[in-house]
Amino acid sequence: MQVSDSFIFGALTSLAYITLHTAIILRAILRPNREPASRVAWVVVIIVLPVIGIISYILFGETCIGRKRVARMKQVVAEIEATVEAQIHTEPDLPEQYAHLFQVASSINHFKPVGGNSGELLQDSNATIDAMVADMDAAKEHIHLIFYIWLSDSNGLKIVDALKRAATRGVKCRAMADGLGSRAMTGSIHWKAMQAAGVQTSVALPLINILLLPLLIPFHGRVDLRNHRKIVIIDHQVTYCGSQNCADPEFRAKAKYAPWVDAMIRFEGPIAQQNQQLFASDWMAHVDEDLSSLLRSAPSATTAGFTAQVIGTGPTVRYSAMPELFETLIYAARHTLTITTPYYVPNESMQEALCACARRGVATTIIFPARNDSWVVGAASHSYYEDLLRAGVRIFEYTEGLLHTKSLTIDGDITLIGSANMDRRSFELNYENNILLHDRALTEQMQQRQAQYRTESNEVTLAMVEAWPITRRLWNNTIGMLGPIL
Repeated sequence: MQVSDSFIFGALTSLAYITLHTAIILRAILRPNREPASRVAWVVVIIVLPVIGIISYILFGETCIGRKRVARMKQVVAEIEATVEAQIHTEPDLPEQYAHLFQVASSINHFKPVGGNSGELLQDSNATIDAMVADMDAAKEHIHLIFYIWLSDSNGLKIVDALKRAATRGVKCRAMADGLGSRAMTGSIHWKAMQAAGVQTSVALPLINILLLPLLIPFHGRVDLRNHRKIVIIDHQVTYCGSQNCADPEFRAKAKYAPWVDAMIRFEGPIAQQNQQLFASDWMAHVDEDLSSLLRSAPSATTAGFTAQVIGTGPTVRYSAMPELFETLIYAARHTLTITTPYYVPNESMQEALCACARRGVATTIIFPARNDSWVVGAASHSYYEDLLRAGVRIFEYTEGLLHTKSLTIDGDITLIGSANMDRRSFELNYENNILLHDRALTEQMQQRQAQYRTESNEVTLAMVEAWPITRRLWNNTIGMLGPIL
């Protein structure tokens, strides 16, 4: 019996497909640094939607930033750590009850808690931009900044103009923006105008040809790995940290959710040098320029300043570094814990930590936006409400815009502020920057801001969640099941 060529071709094709399908499933199961829930979610997607599942896993299933990029970043970090190892740090004034919090933070980047800092929580987004411009106009040595989103709107162009003015008078200006979030700016005439004025520019994680993406992933990394940081450093002494991008609060690209409501703290003191180190690691990983000499200049400490510490996370930093820090802070709360975050897709241990916090009598409050610009994340977040409410966590939804502030306060003493959300993208995929600080006065400012958010919110009760129709609960929980791969 003669076998046709088409039959042989079909059999070989089927065998190749089955082999590939099996190999991808095995890879998803065997991949290290992955929670069981994530493995199960990926295996289910690959089995139920074979072709889409395989393509999705190749594109998004693993945290790959590219071999050359990993090697370069590790080399840069090693060079920077060697440069700053001998620096004399201002001794922190830190009660023993909080020392373990800063120890966990130290294990992430090897930054030490430093004393002698001062800080001010700025009024709103426009006031933040005005303060940045004033500091840039007063700069004498250098201005360094990174933004995830930088738009050519009013606030975005204020920063562009301030950089151009500074560069024109001889200040060394280095500006970096994410390749995806700021693609409109980096391809605009304003970017070229800054370069013409003498501003050095660089694109963090530049986009690659989407058609060649599957072939280029091992070399250039996943397209959805982003630099989500928002950092400004001026003359070694001043730095900014918080949730705000370089844009108007109206955020015209997604105006129906506007205004974006953010919080930024302006710091002075030794903490600026740690942000400087974080900036240098990003800059030197993309630009062939050695900034080691800048890291040898330590800023002066303010009199009786507070203790603070930078935390920088990302796919080249220890796996689960940011959720470990969040959970450590949650378990440290004894009286009050208040959190604001726009995106909440936790891992199981974080959800359990929040529930345990409320059950042991800590007044635990979380404030989310009432309308989320990501319907997927919004639905996934809602799937966690019932367990939180049953444990005694109070949930509020902010109604006066998209609450974008990422903040956490503990017992009137400790504040965490920065760019990291409480979702898996921030935990595993994005480069993020936060500052942990111990100061009663500044924490009180942050708590007052959180209280303001709460007065502009509606409280969500257990009765309200139990009254949701079955279709809504089915939708939320179905999307929530995909949390491990969102």
